[in-house]
Amino acid sequence: MSEKCNHHCEGCQEACGESQAGKPHFAAPLHPMSQVKQVIAVMSGKGGVGKSLVSSLLAARLQAQAKQTAILDADITGPSIPQAFALADKAVGTDQGILPVKTRTGIDVMSINLLLQDHTEPVVWRGPVIAGTVKQFWSDVIWQNEDYMIVDMPPGTGDVPLTVFQSLPVDGIVVVTSPQDLVSMIVTKAVKMAEIMQIPILGLVENLSYFTCPDNGKDYQVFGDSHIEEIALAHHLPVLARIPIEPAISQAVDQGKIEDLVAPWLDPLVDRILAL
Repeated sequence: MSEKCNHHCEGCQEACGESQAGKPHFAAPLHPMSQVKQVIAVMSGKGGVGKSLVSSLLAARLQAQAKQTAILDADITGPSIPQAFALADKAVGTDQGILPVKTRTGIDVMSINLLLQDHTEPVVWRGPVIAGTVKQFWSDVIWQNEDYMIVDMPPGTGDVPLTVFQSLPVDGIVVVTSPQDLVSMIVTKAVKMAEIMQIPILGLVENLSYFTCPDNGKDYQVFGDSHIEEIALAHHLPVLARIPIEPAISQAVDQGKIEDLVAPWLDPLVDRILAL
């Protein structure tokens, strides 16, 4: 794939092995004023494991590497990205399209909560409408010169994940898990979905992995023994990060200061994405 690829395969003159021109697919067109070089989806098979946390930290780390980064919040019924960045402004539209909201460090964000008059309003929509909204976030928003777009996925393997994988040119998937047995089983479903969709999985991230006692410096596995190595071995995937139970993380999210949080745990994941 060319470095200048804008994922508009029709009419492209490049002899590219990734071309989808002439093939039956459900690809949503990127806004003509947009340019997105790499799309990374952060997913799991279950809610509450930290997908939005990983998406936010990952975007902040990439932005700190002088890479223009965007977040497409595909969790329409449970959006949390604006809170992590303390975004108070609403997204506005022009004659050309919708403009994403910029964070303090310049990350472009689009989330349903940036369009609602009251961010506490519930989104009571059926699946097809929610999936269509995600496609509009890709097609109607002007994403200018984005080196990386992080797609914060909703939990599960239903309408929205299927829409994202079929409609957006996803270059890689990061699967988030936590140590419990039940979550490990459900994450395996997410891994198998990615394999079915033939989208490469970059690796696994385990959230709530351990707690380091401030008194003795020892690590404790609060949620029991981790099974991430078993999943990784079964699917020939690397474990790219283990995020600890750390009060500073929840404080940064609650205060909207996720960009100020030093997160060295994600460095191997950042390096993996930069190497794409």
